[in-house]
Amino acid sequence: MKKFLLILFIVLPFLAQLAILPFVNRIGPIILGLPFLHFWLFLWIVLTPICTLGIYHLQKSKGGLN
Repeated sequence: MKKFLLILFIVLPFLAQLAILPFVNRIGPIILGLPFLHFWLFLWIVLTPICTLGIYHLQKSKGGLN
């Protein structure tokens, strides 16, 4: 299960910011005053460090860090 989470945390930001981008490339709906594309990118700017923190904690619990 931890290996699956590790792979998910590594791949998810890449997919969300690059692979899914053509599908969210639209103006509507307006969220927090931003077009959907800008909101999506801003959301993943915030979520990517959280994924990195998850990778860190998984590696730390696995004994991968000194």
